[in-house]
Amino acid sequence: MKGLVEKGKKRLEWAREHMEVIEKVKEEISERGSLEDINISMALHVEAKTGILALSLREAGANVRMASCNPLSTDDSVAEALREEYGMDVFAKRGQSDEEYYENLNLTLEHDPDVVIDDGGDLISLIHKEREDLIEGIDGGAEETTTGIVRLRAMEEDGVLKFPVMSVNDAYMKHLFDNRYGTGQSTIDGIMEATNLQLSGKNFLVGGYGWCGRGIAMRAKGMGADVMVSEIDPIKAVEANMDGFEVLTATEGIKKTDFVVTSTGCKGVVGEEELRNAKDGCILANSGHFNNEIDIQRLEEMAVSSKEVREDVMEYEMKDGRKLYLLSEGRLVNLAAGQGHPAEIMDMSFALQMLAAEHVVMNDLENAVHDIPREIDEKVARLRLRSDGIDIDTLTEEQKDYLEGWEEGT
Repeated sequence: MKGLVEKGKKRLEWAREHMEVIEKVKEEISERGSLEDINISMALHVEAKTGILALSLREAGANVRMASCNPLSTDDSVAEALREEYGMDVFAKRGQSDEEYYENLNLTLEHDPDVVIDDGGDLISLIHKEREDLIEGIDGGAEETTTGIVRLRAMEEDGVLKFPVMSVNDAYMKHLFDNRYGTGQSTIDGIMEATNLQLSGKNFLVGGYGWCGRGIAMRAKGMGADVMVSEIDPIKAVEANMDGFEVLTATEGIKKTDFVVTSTGCKGVVGEEELRNAKDGCILANSGHFNNEIDIQRLEEMAVSSKEVREDVMEYEMKDGRKLYLLSEGRLVNLAAGQGHPAEIMDMSFALQMLAAEHVVMNDLENAVHDIPREIDEKVARLRLRSDGIDIDTLTEEQKDYLEGWEEGT
């Protein structure tokens, strides 16, 4: 246990060393005292960068309780270090059952939260379905990822969302960098850690060309893979084609690909038809939030046998002799097999989370999904530039007048 705590402590200290933006945000919020004695319940991937968010919120005066938002994404060394070394209320472990998962989500709510920070929407959904007694005391929430925002917007549309939620996911400083550069790098990291196989010269199919898919395709191409993209959105398909990727259906692409990574936020991207057509030896991975983008139940039904051939790699032998390999039970490969996004990326995303938490406490917002205000986005951008030692230009008064006017055209 001591060794596990020490390992987690080192990971937390390393992450903090590379998260200068959230440190500055914490200092400013502490000076304002806006989160003093605010109860915050969080359901996020429990790993080093999330740990720094939790500690930063607490150091800014908040009372924090945290659970995982995914049964396989917890770094047990970090969770144990947060509990034992820092006295943090953390309810998470890697490989927890569904029953344990929801039990832990409920435990984060036992201090009557003022603010809820979620990743995927499970915690907010649980409150609306089973813990309605808490709603009156909740100022608002913040949601980290695309999948959660889709669910929350559906709740808003149906008129059942009972408190305001900030869409951290849709902030420019989140989706432009976290989704593209963070998911791109960490997905490749997870695949490499799980398989220890070569990417260069291999065929690589990306399911979905949103911000995450763009990043994965870009990084796979950078590793020397021949990248293909499947899409349902004609505009994104045109973009993928113009970015130099072969665009085709998932069924056609899987016939010749060595790797498949789904990143859509939708279920059944790799379904029965794709599994029947998959190339022998094809490696299946998912970087979408939930483990339903690959139809695992149908894969298990179609296989004549299955066995674990390597940690995080399950082999399925099909009736025709083909072997397909599923990584990390179809869960987020970048966290289940890797360590998640780089610290510098999550520094920006979690700075937004802190500022979003303050925003819902300080403002009386309607019960809806709200965009992050532009000034908060730009604040995080400027802090990041400052931490990197970068200066940028500013408009002169003459230039401002020119841009705001309409009479002068030259």
